[in-house]
Amino acid sequence: MANSSAAPIMLELVDEDGTTIGTAEKLSAHVAPGRLHRAFSVFLFDDEGRLLLQRRAMGKYHSPGVWSNTCCGHPYPDEPPFAAATRRVVEELGVAPSLLRAAGTVRYNHPDPASGLVEQEFNHLYVGLLRDAPRPDPAEISETVFVTWDELEKRHATDMFSTWFMTVLDAARPAIRELTGGAGSW
Repeated sequence: MANSSAAPIMLELVDEDGTTIGTAEKLSAHVAPGRLHRAFSVFLFDDEGRLLLQRRAMGKYHSPGVWSNTCCGHPYPDEPPFAAATRRVVEELGVAPSLLRAAGTVRYNHPDPASGLVEQEFNHLYVGLLRDAPRPDPAEISETVFVTWDELEKRHATDMFSTWFMTVLDAARPAIRELTGGAGSW
């Protein structure tokens, strides 16, 4: 489902159980106090068990220039979250995952002090493998890096990360451990 640059990007509003209750324009759903909406977060790993992180492009309206998980976003209304996650990985990274599977859901409310916007999300989590070299879209991603858990801990202590990053990572960790089988120290 393509959106022209002139058409507003719409997303699904949901209740606490994740049932769709309506739609809203993307930016308006993030204005404080935020409206609960459907989202997804993807964590892709290489064959050595290293997680692909992305640094969000400086032109992003929300959380520009911070590090985050491999890919995240919002399904369009009536778009299955799995399809949206796959679509956005290809759009942002220029490659498709070689494996992608569901890793549960998490609900959170994270205000972003820098922008004043709020991530009030019912987030579908996905983990998978990436075997091809990413070719990031510079309008979306300014930098990528593969990291082990130890490298992530060091980077997280010194670099700016998205407000939602640790919440989604912690929620996906059981599926990450199963996927990586101990590689990368997850």
